Amino acid sequence: MQVLLLFVASRIVSTGILLVFAAIQPASFWAGAHPDYFSFAGFWDAGWYRYVAQGGYPATLPLTADGHINQNAWAFLPAYPVLVDLLTAHTIGLFFVVGSIVSALFLLGSALLFRQLLVPRVDPGQAMFAVALLLFAPLSPIFQVAYAESMQLFFLMGALLFLQRRRYGLMMVFVAVMSFTRPTGLPFALALGLYAIARWLRRAEDPFPPREVRATVLATLGSAALGYAWPAIAGLATGVPNAYTATELSWRQPYVGWTELVPFTPWIQGANWWIPQQPWGIVLLVVLIAGFAGALLLPAVRRLGPELRIWTASWVIYLLAVFFPQSSVFRLLIPAFPLLGAIAAPRSRAYRAGMIVLATLGQIAWVYACYWYDGYDWTPP
Repeated sequence: MQVLLLFVASRIVSTGILLVFAAIQPASFWAGAHPDYFSFAGFWDAGWYRYVAQGGYPATLPLTADGHINQNAWAFLPAYPVLVDLLTAHTIGLFFVVGSIVSALFLLGSALLFRQLLVPRVDPGQAMFAVALLLFAPLSPIFQVAYAESMQLFFLMGALLFLQRRRYGLMMVFVAVMSFTRPTGLPFALALGLYAIARWLRRAEDPFPPREVRATVLATLGSAALGYAWPAIAGLATGVPNAYTATELSWRQPYVGWTELVPFTPWIQGANWWIPQQPWGIVLLVVLIAGFAGALLLPAVRRLGPELRIWTASWVIYLLAVFFPQSSVFRLLIPAFPLLGAIAAPRSRAYRAGMIVLATLGQIAWVYACYWYDGYDWTPP
């Protein structure tokens, strides 16, 4: 009931912020001026999800004038648009309405699962405040528009909960759905591999019987296979082996031109692009990575348990390997949600009230900077 009340309160706040920005929204690619709530909830990638629900994926990849693979629907995985399409009985006009409701309901489910993840490790008050931080987070408006983030979060939390409880078969059900919602299979495979190593090294304190060893190894391989499944499907359907990767790379073309994906180079490229004065971009990147690594060693983070710490590290390693840093990085950091459990540790009422106020102000700033569209916008959500 407490989670439900927090959910309702947070949605009132986030809905109010979205409505204010919708009221001042000028005409855009997606809708006319001053769109209603559900039209506003269909901006940006939501349009791609509706495109997938309506027309599926192109068998022939679109090309630019100079022959490069252009932006297309293969970058958007099918679980979310297919689910929403089924719930609308294939009525495309209802996609943004039902999609927004589905996203909000997955957020409620995520909030309930987040509390379950934390209660074995921290006191109930800290767990509940961590849920509040998730629900009021600066990016929480994304959880109630027609985006797949809250669905990904729900299945990710379910997978981590069953990993925590060492029920690997049920975990893989969640991993399978998650892997076709957002690209999460490969970082989860990395997390499972690191988890298996950690369990093996600590087997004297925490027994790691052969049955669990086999289950963990199989789950790691299965998660890796699921991570590669969508790129393989895209390659087979289009006849272009790198269809998925090339499609994803087309979104970074305005920053660094047409490039190949070389793991762990995108953030170096990004550091030099955002801060061209050498070597300060690289220095800042090193400081950020060192700061994150140090944060994982803090007592408040260590108390969250190995599963959540290992997952958080694995997700950030994955982002460092494949993602070019731009305004979407804030959205892509959502799966690092376990850190909210550590941020929730202080018990001061003033601290907790202040954090909710700051988070709410962060929502206003994020919607203004990244979601609201002012005609020329290079900061997509």
